[in-house]
Amino acid sequence: MVSKSEIRERVWTLLEEKKLGRFPFPLKNRIPNFKGAEKAAHFVTMMPEYRQARVIKVNPDSPQLPIRAQILRDGKTLLVPTPRLKAGFIIVKPEWVPKGEERKAASLSHIKSYGKEIHLSELPIIDLFFAGSVALHKDGRRIGKGEGYADREYAIIRELGNPPIPVIGTIHSAQLTDEAIPRDAYDLTVDWIATEQELIKTNSPYPKPEGIQWDLVTNKELEEMPVLRQVREMTNKK
Repeated sequence: MVSKSEIRERVWTLLEEKKLGRFPFPLKNRIPNFKGAEKAAHFVTMMPEYRQARVIKVNPDSPQLPIRAQILRDGKTLLVPTPRLKAGFIIVKPEWVPKGEERKAASLSHIKSYGKEIHLSELPIIDLFFAGSVALHKDGRRIGKGEGYADREYAIIRELGNPPIPVIGTIHSAQLTDEAIPRDAYDLTVDWIATEQELIKTNSPYPKPEGIQWDLVTNKELEEMPVLRQVREMTNKK
């Protein structure tokens, strides 16, 4: 079986060779930005699940900037995890953003000027969840950049009582893979894939995390991610 890291390298190289990526460069070792990200975001806005959602969590990476901005334009509340989950989540409510400044407010360099960091106890119920991806399989299996943050973010909100919610990945069609992606029990799968060409329903047969697998959390992770300690304290998990 091909490893996740091998698939990552293939996808990053393909995007580079075909010149399908865009700033920031290099594409490797990150969730790659891609040409057509706005088209992928537009496909998402057509979904009933999107239209009905009030609070949406989106990863902070560049290719998801178009959807973050659109969420604010559409009068929805945006939640973005802080880098490496150091400080939990940033919330931006649409009424805090002057008309025409949605893209600026959704950018990492300015988001804190429009939104605020909130404690996990203040998290609203989230209706829709976007996960940044390096590669996706049409059956919902996902490969991120290898640090496990999307998996953990979903596990955290479920641990805190959020109901199961749809997960969406927006990627370039070149990031779709037919490879048999290896899967661990804590891996997050996606329900929908939006590319610059189409919207794909995965009908994924794989279950999503229902909470944090505490036996797999290391002391180092507890030290580096205070948010994990907060979750443990809030849920009385020892």
